[in-house]
Amino acid sequence: MLMRTDPFRELDRLAQQLTGVTGTWSRPSAMPMDAYREGEEYVIALDLPGVAKDAIDIDVERNMLTVRAERRPAAKADDVQMELSERPLGVFSRQLVLADTLDTEHITADYEAGVLTLRIPIAERAKPRKIAIGVEADHQQISG
Repeated sequence: MLMRTDPFRELDRLAQQLTGVTGTWSRPSAMPMDAYREGEEYVIALDLPGVAKDAIDIDVERNMLTVRAERRPAAKADDVQMELSERPLGVFSRQLVLADTLDTEHITADYEAGVLTLRIPIAERAKPRKIAIGVEADHQQISG
């Protein structure tokens, strides 16, 4: 039901870790995610620790879901001297192509403990259903 849009994203993520370069709006860093089906909906969980809720942007256009977030540096007083800074800052993004069988009109989003959870219901037209077989006499009445 989901397709990756960038086969080189893992290579970019590894290069960013090795070089220490953070994401920018023109070249955002990847955000780790899990995607799974739970009952009648797909669930996507994205790790965004330390990102403020108002710094997360979620868009869906047709069947393209885009999540962008920005982790900004914490405001520090003038007398603070940074000794160590390992937590990545900058822009993070993830794009997913959603199958036509998902209902993009009813996506819900929750953000708790640094995890953004999106729930996408399966469209009614994609759910299995039984087809009744008509009786021949009923068919003759309709056509006759």
